[in-house]
Amino acid sequence: MPWSQIYDPLGHALLSTLVAGLPVVLLLGLIALGRVTIHVAAVLGLLAALGIAVGVYGMPVGAAAASAVYGAAFGIFPIGWIILNVLFLYQLTVRAGLFEVLRQSLSGIAPDPRIQLILIAFSLGAFIEGVAGFGTPVAITGAILIQLGFKPLQASVLALIANTAPVAFGSLGIPITTLAQVTGLDVMDLSRMAGRQLPFFSVLIPFWVVAAHSGWRSALEVWPAAAVAGIGFAVPQFLVSNFHGPWLVDNISGACSIGALVVLLRFWSPLQRALPADARAPIASPGAPRLERRMVWRAWMPWLILSVCILVWGTPQTKRFLDGKAQETPAWQSLLAPTQPVLSAVGRVEIPVAGLHRLVQRVPPVAPSGAAPESAVYTLNWLSATGTGILVASLLAAWVMGFSVRDAAATYLSNLVRIRFSMLTIAAMLALGHVTKYSGIDATLGLALVGTGPAYPFFGTLLGWLGVALTGSDTASNVLFGSLQRITAEQLGLSPVLMAAANSTGGVMGKMIDAQSIVVASTATGFYGREGEILRRVFGHSLALAALVGVWVTLQAYVPPWTHMVIGAP
Repeated sequence: MPWSQIYDPLGHALLSTLVAGLPVVLLLGLIALGRVTIHVAAVLGLLAALGIAVGVYGMPVGAAAASAVYGAAFGIFPIGWIILNVLFLYQLTVRAGLFEVLRQSLSGIAPDPRIQLILIAFSLGAFIEGVAGFGTPVAITGAILIQLGFKPLQASVLALIANTAPVAFGSLGIPITTLAQVTGLDVMDLSRMAGRQLPFFSVLIPFWVVAAHSGWRSALEVWPAAAVAGIGFAVPQFLVSNFHGPWLVDNISGACSIGALVVLLRFWSPLQRALPADARAPIASPGAPRLERRMVWRAWMPWLILSVCILVWGTPQTKRFLDGKAQETPAWQSLLAPTQPVLSAVGRVEIPVAGLHRLVQRVPPVAPSGAAPESAVYTLNWLSATGTGILVASLLAAWVMGFSVRDAAATYLSNLVRIRFSMLTIAAMLALGHVTKYSGIDATLGLALVGTGPAYPFFGTLLGWLGVALTGSDTASNVLFGSLQRITAEQLGLSPVLMAAANSTGGVMGKMIDAQSIVVASTATGFYGREGEILRRVFGHSLALAALVGVWVTLQAYVPPWTHMVIGAP
């Protein structure tokens, strides 16, 4: 018999909300204050969530423990698996001495650090987001920014801020397609609506990230580059999301943004009057010898191999094949048939979580009446996982760079030791998120924003922001609050498509403050243990951008001519 969640366990909405917020407040407070190490803060937050789930919400002890184990396993694989292998590639390039060549070659394309920031953190990060989520763009762009000479805190903060506008269409559109499944709304309607909310912010983010680096005056000096990169992303984002669907939005838009910026740089270079000396990233001196083409290719090859591998690994055809499901693609059936028995047996293993799967019931108003009990299935797709594609890329790059098997293995093991506390932190963070989800703690926090009446378009958008801050994933936030957004919108006479999409588009601005992303950034940039500094630097940016999305959604809900952009308006 499933256990039914209770959203007001204390019989007083305000008190229940305050208690529900304690684990998150404790976690973020400890991180911000920096009085304890990040992995200890994560464990303390998890223990608080477990105590409240069992002692206040009445969740069965077995189900609470199972949800924590489920979350911790998900934190290690696939998320920790991605970080481990990205940093393996980074350490290989450092040991090979290629970072100086990479820095000098990029200075020839974009000598100004602000342009490097737009090109790497925003444009390249958006392209990577299109094929691999779970913090992959932050890990990769953060590592590259460090190689280019950015300080660890700078690289962490700027990579997080840049990884926002593309997130709703990340991983081949999974957040939007999942939102459609959860809400029962048409996937194309949701794609079109999100594509009418995010382009404005896609233009804004390149300016914003440069301003975070060196001030708004400095950002205005590079406005042609910021505008070209932003518009080069925003226009395809609108067109693809509205006329094709959510699946290839970031891939196409990110490639267009990179191409447009590279073309601009052939004819234009920025002034540097407003760029403070301490904001400059080191670049090659004018008297430096000209780099040989062979050396430049060798320096870029590891990252080119990585881009190709994550692009190939991200395609549905590759995933189906590695999961042992290529028989679903008739053209491949005869060629790949001999491999299928083995891949079907080991490529993808789905494990229902004992004591949790189908044993927790969400109830109205969070879920529709008669909704199925919550699923809890751990998927071990170790072949098709993005982290495995990154490992393959790293091994290929090690071979190209001339590493022996012994040296590559030694680098991998030393890397594993280096990030052991990061892995523990991510496991504890995801465990906390899963406990709050399955206990109903997160729903209590969400319902606190629902009773805002006419102001709901604004606060409903912040609900998506809260969901991503809690779960670390736009997809998870859509699963968490998607149905609630539809139900509340229909009760208030608002478009359910508008508010469901706002859950995802508002959520992207919470990506930079979720503890998981902060740990990914700190680990990738070698800033582990100082996450509090990162959180303090990004929180204001996150809240301000989320509020701007809320204002934009409110205009679409009530104010002509923006109301004409809304799909499914009553």
